[in-house]
Formats: sequence, C-alpha cells, structure tokens
Amino acid sequence: MKRLLLLLASLCLSHSAFSAQLNVLWFVVDDMSPHFSSYGETLVKTPAVDKLAAEGTRFTRAYVTAPVCSTCRSALITGMYQTTIGANNHRSGRGELKIHLPEGVTPIPEQFQKAGYYTCIGSGLPGMDNCGRPFGAGKGKKNKRSGAGGLHFGKTDYNFEWDPAMYDSDDWAGHGDKPFFMQVQLHGGKLREGSVEARAAFKARVIAELGSATDPAKVVLPPYYPRDPVILDDWALYLDSVRMTDLHVGRVIARMEKEGLLENTLIIFMTDHGISHARGKQFLYDEGTRIPFIVRGPGIAHGAERTDLIEQIDMGALSLAAAGIPIPATMQGRDILAKDYQPREAVFAARDRCDETVERIRSVRTDRFLYIRNFLPQRPHLQPNAYKDGKAIVQQLRAMHEAGTLPSVSEELLFSPTRQAEELYEYVNDRWQVTNLAANPDYRAQLEEQRARLAKWMVDTRDPGPESEAMYDSDMAEYTKKNNPEVERNIALMKQWAKEGK
Repeated sequence: MKRLLLLLASLCLSHSAFSAQLNVLWFVVDDMSPHFSSYGETLVKTPAVDKLAAEGTRFTRAYVTAPVCSTCRSALITGMYQTTIGANNHRSGRGELKIHLPEGVTPIPEQFQKAGYYTCIGSGLPGMDNCGRPFGAGKGKKNKRSGAGGLHFGKTDYNFEWDPAMYDSDDWAGHGDKPFFMQVQLHGGKLREGSVEARAAFKARVIAELGSATDPAKVVLPPYYPRDPVILDDWALYLDSVRMTDLHVGRVIARMEKEGLLENTLIIFMTDHGISHARGKQFLYDEGTRIPFIVRGPGIAHGAERTDLIEQIDMGALSLAAAGIPIPATMQGRDILAKDYQPREAVFAARDRCDETVERIRSVRTDRFLYIRNFLPQRPHLQPNAYKDGKAIVQQLRAMHEAGTLPSVSEELLFSPTRQAEELYEYVNDRWQVTNLAANPDYRAQLEEQRARLAKWMVDTRDPGPESEAMYDSDMAEYTKKNNPEVERNIALMKQWAKEGK
C-alpha cells in the first residue's frame, strides 16, 4: 500500500516538486551511438532501453561537448564545458603538472553527498564488472584511481584532481535510510575491441547469452566506409555490444524493481560519445557526438519525444533539480525539464589533444546547420595516433588507402592530406555530413552566422586555446614510461609539425 500511494503521488508531481528523497541513477556507456531500436536501429533489438524510452522521455537531438572519454566525463561530472574548466585535452593532468577545477566548480557527486545522498559508482550488479561478467572473468577491472578498500568503482577518467571520498561506495546496497545517487558505468562499444582472440571470445559470449550474433552481411554502413569484411565484421560486433549493453541495463532495472526502488528513482540513460571509428569517436560529426539520452522517473512524461537540442552537461543540472538541490549559478548545464526552460538555440563541442596526437577543432550546431572550425587544417583527418591505429578497422582502411582500393568518398573524407579550415553541413538533410557547403556562395550568410556564433561562445566560455608545451611534455612523460616506440615517434612528429607551423 505504501508503494501504491507513493506511485499515485508521484504521478501528480511536477518536475519542480520532486521529493528530496528521490534516488538518482545514471547509466553512462562507453563508445556508443544511438543504435537502439527506439532510435531507429532495425538490425538489432534492444528491449530494455526501449522500455525506458516507452516509460519516459526520449531526446532525439542530444550531443556531447567532447567526443572522447576523459574530456566528456570531466564535463558531465561538473556540468561544465571541458574547455571552461581546462580539462579539454584527453588524459591530461596525469603527469607532474596537475589540473585543478576553477573556484566555485564542484563535482556533482560532491553536491549530492553534501545534500545527504549516498553516492556510488559501479556496474549496478554486485559482484559483476562493467562488462557484465564476474570480477576477474572479463575485461572489467578496479578503477586504478579510486577503487580502494576492495571496492570496484566504475569508470571516472576525470582530467582534474578530485577526491575519491566523493563516492561512498561502488553500489547503492549500503544506502540505508539515505537516498542514493548511483552511476552505472558500462563498457559499451569497447566490448567488441581487442585481439582477434578477444573478439572471437566476445562473439561466442553473445551467441551463448543472446542466442545469435549479428550478421555482418546485413550491416548498413555510413557511405564513407567500404563494405570490406573487416569493417563489416567489426560493425556487426559493435551492434552485438549494443545488445549486450541492453541486457545489462535490463538486469539493473530488474534488480531495482525487485528491491522496490524503481518508481522512486530518476533514471538517465546516455553514452559518453559515439561509436569508436575513423570518423566517429574523437571527431565532431554526428557519428562522434550524437548520443542516446533517455529520462525516466516520477513526473516524467511516458513515451514522449523531445526534438530540441541538448548537451550531455545538462544531465547534472536536471538531476540536481529533481533531487531538490540548488543548481550552482555558474553551472553551464541546464535543467532541461524545468517548467520555464527555454530550448537552446545551439549546442557546442570541442576536440583537442587525444593521447599523443595534437588537434584543435570546435563546432556549433543549430537547428539546421553544423559548423566545424579546424584550427590545424594542414594536418590530415587521420593523424597518426597509436590508440586508433591499433584498431583493425583503421589498419584495414590505411591498407586499402595504400593499395588504392578505397572509394573516392573515403579517400576524400578520411585520407586527404589537408582539411578545409571551415566545414558547414546542412546536417538535417545530410545525415553523414558528406557535403561541405562552406565554399558554396549560396550558404555564405549561414557560414558567417555560424562562424560568429562559435567565436562568441569561445570567448564567453573562456576557451583556453592550444595546450602549452609544458603541459604536453608533462603528460607525454607518462606515455613514454610505457616504452611504446609508436607513441614516441608520434610525439616527435607532433613537435616537428608544430615547428613547421602545421
């Protein structure tokens, strides 16, 4: 009866009237685009995520502010643009020189903790890792920076200095009388990565747990990827990682329902950026920045669809508001569920150094256009990068490029030795951002408008500009400890290109 009364009361609550005792749970998934049935994917079924969408509100135009793990996660956990807080270079602040948050910026878990919440980060399934397997059986491992005392904390990967004490546990099980703030961190698209043997083992696991694997012959690729067996097999395995992620989500939801927690918990499902591929992860096209974003909980409209533009940093603001915790006045994320919310006219993203590879790209996206500014246009799209070049799909693309067997669109978009300084896409009609309109005189007014909008955002949000050589050297000292000759060659090339003005 108590649960029934709670449910009836919650249905009458507006967003602004959420109970302070509301639990908040985030699903944050690695390396995955919106390839779920509820987002239009037809080759695989994703019943758990689809059910969240049916019982909540699905956002169709959600984007990350950074298309790589650590920078995106630094932004989402503070509700701030990673450029504003100086955490915009991937895996930065890991060497002798550290990054500290600006005065007045506090990680969201700390804000929940100060408000009396039990804060936790893990897999959502006790005894299981972020791959959905018993600890020690799969890829999942204890977070190196925060998993003390036998706890298996979920992925953090923040670029700034932070106190691990902002997390009470790796699971909500010990929350007692306190409401909890839980992050379920999942391996997502990374499930299908690794050696030939690891990929084969993952496929076998998919068949064992789901009954079948996705047929590579049925895969539909973006137009700039050739229908090569290596690439088709990888994309099929990626779709299977979507299915396995959905299975994990379903198990967490079932646990919450069994424990009587589901109807008093705000749930947000999202990914930290798009699919890891040659034009996805690390880049500012839809393939790298567009993500699924679903909100379910008391007072949330069922089966609703929102088509306005939002950013992943909005997750923190709406969560704090739902829990009755004041949103800091300086927070750049917005409560997108507030009664007086005014939809964003534009969303922004930034790409900077990823591992040893120096880069600087910015973008602005409005209702119709995507504008991208390449600050290092004399460098190729696929700069040398040990992480990406270690992937079979990139190796295959490079081999086909050397052999001259790539389609012209692949050559132009992936292997041109230089890039245009500006890119403009009417992305609503150009799904894969293939046709650059920046030089088209018919779009001059739109180009100038987007250029000015991006420039203003960079000033207003205090974009820090290029990384200093001292910080680069500090972080690269950590990379060279691994004695990887490829990384060291790439570091030398980055420095050479910088001297040449590239």
